[in-house]
Amino acid sequence: MKKILVLLFVITFASCKKEAEPIENQPQHDESAVAVSGEELFSGKGTCTACHLPDQKVIGPSIAEIAKIYKEKNGSIVAFLKEEAEPIVDPSQYETMKTNFAITKQMSEAELKALEEYILSFSK
Repeated sequence: MKKILVLLFVITFASCKKEAEPIENQPQHDESAVAVSGEELFSGKGTCTACHLPDQKVIGPSIAEIAKIYKEKNGSIVAFLKEEAEPIVDPSQYETMKTNFAITKQMSEAELKALEEYILSFSK
């Protein structure tokens, strides 16, 4: 019986994994980071598709128009969505857009950046 317990102890001890050491020149993955898709945010949580479509004006300007103007003027979509910057695309629609700031202000910085990257991907 003693031999079995000793054997189990040795097997258990030997099977404990040593934490992997970083390998040089290999990118490290942050397990706490959450992948955020700007496209999913745009059409889901952000409810942006209710007013914006890729290439046509609905209630608000098209995504392509927003991207073009923000790129030309070197504006920050993130700052606008946090209500820290003035509207530069269609200021007449600002009052309508203000209702969505309650949603965008609840988004994390990473989500807002992902949303901005998605919108800017429509610039030509």
